[in-house]
Amino acid sequence: MEAVAVVVMEEEGEAEEVKPVLLLPVSSSSSITKSSSYDHHDDSYTCSVWKRPRHHGCTFVFPPEIFHQNPNFRINVIRSCSKRPGPLVQYENLVEKGKLRHDPHQEKVALELENLLGSLVQYEKDMEEYHVKLDKWKKAKEQEHRRLLMKEAEQKQHSDLWEAVKKKRNRFVGNWMFRGKSVDVEPGVGKWVSYLNRERKLNSLVGQRPVAPAAPKGLYLYGNVGSGKTMLMDMFYNATEGVVSHRRRFHFHEAMLEIHAHMHMIWKKQVEQKSLQSSISSWIMNLPFDTKVKEWLASEERYKEEVQMKSILPSVADMFLVDQQTDKRGASILCFDEIQTVDVFAIVALSGIVSRMLSTGTVLVATSNRAPRDLNQDGMQREIFLKLVDKLEENCQNVVVGSEVDYRRLIAQRSINQVHYFWPLEGSTIMEFDKMWREVINECGGRVTSKTIPVMFGRTLNVPESCDGVAWFSFEYLCGRPVGSADYIAIAKNYHTVFISGIPMMSMRIRDKARRFITLIDELYNHHCRLFCSAACSIDDLFQGTEEGTLFDMESFQFETETEGGKLRRDVLSEGSVGSGGSPAGIISLLSGQEEMFAFRRAVSRLIEMQTPLYLEGFRHLHPYFQKVDTSNTSMIQE
Repeated sequence: MEAVAVVVMEEEGEAEEVKPVLLLPVSSSSSITKSSSYDHHDDSYTCSVWKRPRHHGCTFVFPPEIFHQNPNFRINVIRSCSKRPGPLVQYENLVEKGKLRHDPHQEKVALELENLLGSLVQYEKDMEEYHVKLDKWKKAKEQEHRRLLMKEAEQKQHSDLWEAVKKKRNRFVGNWMFRGKSVDVEPGVGKWVSYLNRERKLNSLVGQRPVAPAAPKGLYLYGNVGSGKTMLMDMFYNATEGVVSHRRRFHFHEAMLEIHAHMHMIWKKQVEQKSLQSSISSWIMNLPFDTKVKEWLASEERYKEEVQMKSILPSVADMFLVDQQTDKRGASILCFDEIQTVDVFAIVALSGIVSRMLSTGTVLVATSNRAPRDLNQDGMQREIFLKLVDKLEENCQNVVVGSEVDYRRLIAQRSINQVHYFWPLEGSTIMEFDKMWREVINECGGRVTSKTIPVMFGRTLNVPESCDGVAWFSFEYLCGRPVGSADYIAIAKNYHTVFISGIPMMSMRIRDKARRFITLIDELYNHHCRLFCSAACSIDDLFQGTEEGTLFDMESFQFETETEGGKLRRDVLSEGSVGSGGSPAGIISLLSGQEEMFAFRRAVSRLIEMQTPLYLEGFRHLHPYFQKVDTSNTSMIQE
């Protein structure tokens, strides 16, 4: 069976300027052939089509009614550069194989993502051309900048004032360049005015900065636990391989940790000022000017750098999508799973970084359990939060994944024999759990050793029992000590199979352990680890203690193991004009009720899914342990 694929284009003049507009589905029985024509009223519209095998594509056609108001539309075909099928094709294949049940809400979202994927092809080309122009403009501006400085330096060199200063203060340059102290020859407002005047003059000489092409609107997916959000986003992310130059996929915990790491790196660099001073000295030291003029030149350059690096969060955002392995410039996408605003820091950090990335043309596809304006119901830092929401709504289409069915549970009901969750904690189940451990490690060589793995911020974690990508931990070892998401990410990246023994029923009495366990499950799931558990009760009964009160306080937990965390959080909060303090009761209130129950339901739903054949079939393909290039967090199960 063959399908027809067509893409609607809007003609703006020459053929090479034609841009894609929209993509819509029709039934596979449509009789569209090469050079078919659509007739509507008195206008005729020509379409050319591309036939391809059904498993490589879907049937698409644009209804003629859409042309009623604009006769300058025509239909053409574009081939995707993706190395993998699009999200709609992936979804339909899983439905056809019986691994997923068809859901109209999910299919609609898959179609939206398919359309976005198609628009990225042209956007990548536009961004490549834009970056060529931008690099040329930056180079010309820097050349003119140095020329202007040289001209000003010559004027100062020959002025009577500078000659008098030179006679009184004729001294050797010495180590002035490397003291790390700026010389305020024009302190305060004067230096700022000089900087602005110079920038205006540069713009008049080299022209305004090139305008970036308009980015396609991203998608903000929200809905209930198990409705398919993460699955659909990951299908899209997989399909973008080879389509855009830069792409990243983050879960909330991992993103917050990377923000901290980048902030620490930038602040350390600013304090040391090594790169700045060496770049200044490379072209100033040998100029034919006296010491004082060189000091002035250096101070002007240093001031320019300080102005450009004044805000830390935009600098962090610029590092998020940098590919250290390639200099290629083009489009970028960010897939962000589980957007949350659990505390003041998250609001300030997300607002600064997401706003910057969207402003520079990054396409965002995000998931959350709430619509954007419902994320911050307690009103923390409302002004900053509303700026973030406005930016999201300006650059993303809000799409609710409206299914009320938890598809993880539905899939698990079909695979009752595929059990990696052993309960209760009694003789027979403990023996079965131990037997499974021996079988798995025998497949991996059978030699069990202890190992130390690296964690972020220069820390390490000892793994008591491991064997070639497989590790055993007790619940107390992972959740009864002050460890956090950085440790769990390190475990998830280093071990494709994880055994956890002795999991108790959660309650208020062990709420710290419960909140750590929830984050642990999130990270193992995000990295598509295979999980074996022995527990005191069934998965559905794990969080029966929730009626005793709030189980966890994300504010105290999120960064409890990062040695630099306190300093970094205070500094960013200060930059965002907010106080670093806060009422613990306010944070607990935020995470109580619906927010807290969502976290519990998500953990239960993911634990159930991790026992299913569909999840287990993918772990050898999706876990970073088996891949030379890290493509972690690509779960193909419905979230």
